Amino acid sequence: MRELFDKIKTLVVYDADKEFYAKVFPDSVPRKDLFRIRRMTNADLPQVLAIERKNYPFPWEEDIFEDCLKGSYSCWVCEELDRVLGYCLLTIGAGEAHILNISVDPAEQKQGIGRKMLKHLIDASRGRAETIFLEVRPSNIVAIALYEDMGFNEIGIRKGYYPAENGREDAIMLALHLF
Repeated sequence: MRELFDKIKTLVVYDADKEFYAKVFPDSVPRKDLFRIRRMTNADLPQVLAIERKNYPFPWEEDIFEDCLKGSYSCWVCEELDRVLGYCLLTIGAGEAHILNISVDPAEQKQGIGRKMLKHLIDASRGRAETIFLEVRPSNIVAIALYEDMGFNEIGIRKGYYPAENGREDAIMLALHLF
C-alpha cells in the first residue's frame, strides 16, 4: 500500500520549495530534482511541436498530437520551471502498452530526461499491461542503448516503417515484459 501511495504522490505532489530555492539560489537544488512530469495539454503543443521538428526529419503534425490528446492516449510532458524539455505518448489496450513517441529537446539530451519519461511510462503501464512495445530507428543508437538498459529486448523488425530521405527505413521492434 505504501508503494502505491508513493507512486501517486510523485504524480500529484510537486515541491514548490525546490522551485523557489532554485530561482533564488540556483546552485542549491540539483537540476534533476526540478524535472516534473505532468499530463500534456493543448497549451503545450507549441513547445512540443518545436521539439518534434528539431528531432525528426519527418515530424508529426499538430493534428496528430491533437488527436492523441482527444483520444484515450496517455500524453505527458517533462518540464523544468514551466519549460517543456520533452514529451512522451503511450497507448494501453488489450493487455498491451505501446510507446508511440518519446522525445527530448536536443539541447537537453543526456540529462536523464528521456530515462525519467521512459520510467514514467513503464510505471504507468504496470498493472494495466503485460508487455510494453515500441519501435526505434536502427540509426538511433542512443535511444536503443537506453531502451536496452531499461530492460527492453529486440523482438523483430518492421520493414519500411519510417519515412526516410531516400525511401523508407526499417524499425527495430522492442518489448519489455512487465511482472
